[in-house]
Amino acid sequence: MPFARNQGGRRLVATIAAGVIAIAAVLLAPGPQASADAPWLNLSQDGFATFSVPAAAVEAAAGPVSQLAVEGNFGPSSAWAEYGLTRRGDVWSGVLGPLRPGLYSYQVTGDETKVLKDPTNDTTVASKPLWSTFFVPGDAARLLADAPEGQGGKIETLTYGAGGKARVWTPPGYAARKTHPVLYLQSGDGWSATDWLDLGRAGQILDNLSLRKAMEPMVVVISDGDDPRGLRKAVAARYRVHRDPAHQAIAGVAEGGAQALRAALTSPGQFAYAGSFSGLLTDVKVTGHHVELLRLYTGNVTDPAYNATARLTRTLDRARVRYEFDGVNPDAGANWNAWQENLIDFVPRLFRKVRDHGPSAGHRPLKGEFAPPAPGTTPTPFVTEDGFVTFETTTAFAAARRVTVWANNGRNGSWLRVPMTRQGDRWRVTMGPLDPWFYYYQWFVDGVPVKDASNPAKVTTEPNWSTFLVNGPEARLLTDVPAGQGGKVESMTYRSSVTNQDRTALVWTPPGYDPDRAQPYPVFYLQHGGGQNHTDWVEMGRAKQILDHHFLDGNLVPMVVVMGNGNVPDFNKELLDNVVPAARARYHVSDHPSQQALAGLSMGGAQTFGVLKAFPGRFGYVAVFSAWFGSDAGVDAEAINNGTKLLRLYVGDRTDFVNPLFMTSLTTMDDLGVRYEFDGVTPGPHGWDVWQKNLIDLAPRLFKR
Repeated sequence: MPFARNQGGRRLVATIAAGVIAIAAVLLAPGPQASADAPWLNLSQDGFATFSVPAAAVEAAAGPVSQLAVEGNFGPSSAWAEYGLTRRGDVWSGVLGPLRPGLYSYQVTGDETKVLKDPTNDTTVASKPLWSTFFVPGDAARLLADAPEGQGGKIETLTYGAGGKARVWTPPGYAARKTHPVLYLQSGDGWSATDWLDLGRAGQILDNLSLRKAMEPMVVVISDGDDPRGLRKAVAARYRVHRDPAHQAIAGVAEGGAQALRAALTSPGQFAYAGSFSGLLTDVKVTGHHVELLRLYTGNVTDPAYNATARLTRTLDRARVRYEFDGVNPDAGANWNAWQENLIDFVPRLFRKVRDHGPSAGHRPLKGEFAPPAPGTTPTPFVTEDGFVTFETTTAFAAARRVTVWANNGRNGSWLRVPMTRQGDRWRVTMGPLDPWFYYYQWFVDGVPVKDASNPAKVTTEPNWSTFLVNGPEARLLTDVPAGQGGKVESMTYRSSVTNQDRTALVWTPPGYDPDRAQPYPVFYLQHGGGQNHTDWVEMGRAKQILDHHFLDGNLVPMVVVMGNGNVPDFNKELLDNVVPAARARYHVSDHPSQQALAGLSMGGAQTFGVLKAFPGRFGYVAVFSAWFGSDAGVDAEAINNGTKLLRLYVGDRTDFVNPLFMTSLTTMDDLGVRYEFDGVTPGPHGWDVWQKNLIDLAPRLFKR
């Protein structure tokens, strides 16, 4: 179960080579003791969120838990998703990011049902008492940042009617002697008026637009939309605002957006400006239309208002109602991240003349309604050309209480769970857009991992996993080449003197491989990681596709690639006494060090370092993915430098748990005088997204020096 393992979701093998025991020791050793008042969340300047939750605090509040997750708007299109933490000693921890600039909300959840508020974060969300928030600064979120102290507007509470309450923002320099236009800003079903402040950053947006003189001075009244007449009467009594329609505007989210549209289209003469942010109004009988501006906003196909907006535009077109459409936001659904952008676009258009009436930059045309296949009609997942993926279970889980899909769908391949929604006797969710790349996933049904039985893709070492590919230029090297043009992958069985058993490796031979050619082929030995075996580089690493494309593109020296099984107590002996001789016996490969390469990921990377130190010069080309050098005892740096044509190192970013130890290794190697190349940090965690990119970079560099 991924949440119960290390962040890579991989099992540590029971018996590993001596050079790999250090990995297990680090992963399983007690973590640092966390003081009771230490922050659970630390945010780096480059947007990485590190969570460190004391187990004692969790148990005191919720009792023992076997899994702990941080739930928040971290998913694709800012969807709500769960990020699993790993327990090390007395602390549950994990690193997520880099997060894009903006506001994030989160809660801590144990065993899917035990919800905790972070007591070390004093931010609050009035309508969601267990939520906390944090802000990632950056140029893209500059209008969401707090205005300089004392320079912004003021927010007051206005009581009206039978106990109704609204929040009212008045601009900087507001004076009762001057009459202002007014915007009524509404929340939607399931949201509170205070959410516009706690989650929508309305106060900051209005402050910053005002300070930049990007909006007309106005009074903004934030409410839940109840008793509109009573509210308008109370506003007029307390604030000096215009009462004529030309100085009245209304906007809202979801149902609040639908209310705004109804007010503008069915009650002419009230508002000159109206905005609908993910409004769910689909059909309306237009009784009059005397508004200066009617502007529609929607997120992408994950927004329930997407299809509603498509139908509404047809209705308005038939009624010959003039309106503006902001375009489809490609990167957000129905959430506050989208609605913040909507407010930023809408407010500067009010009570003034503007020249630009088109969509926001980067927004796309509305091409029609989104219609994934009917339930049960196609295997899942269903992937659109623009990267939206619909997952659907079979009817086997009709009685389930909760189903999520766990996938490498977060930033740079981080693993997140996204809740699915019951639809009849099935569960379904559409997420995206996902970047073109290779993805893997599984269901969690009431906390139990389950394979998608509709997807025939197989991962030998992870029977519950399924895979799919999102096509696009960035994923070209991971796609299948045309039939008959690629190399071949076949099994090589050999007798192991280490295990005293027959064992198997997979071998890729290049297109046109000729066992009788005069010059033997270079050979590349490529190793997997802990909990994996010889099948993973083909089933998960897309090694065949990467090698095929590089060869056909003319980037690859024709070579034989041997992917062995490194799950043995003595890897050096297994490799040198068993795998290498078997490869030479069956394939026409060179035995010269300059024509041999060795690389591995994680555990396989530690094994590779072990061979390099014990047998310097045996392999002319050496590479390590997401591992570290280990002890410097007995290392012959001169022999390594003299015998190695290329030593190239790779590691993921801060979300790769190996990263700190890897960086320490660079210092160790520098002190020893070992020459190496460092590819720089590969964005992503301890997972296949990183290692595929590492192989893509490495393979064309082999046997060219």
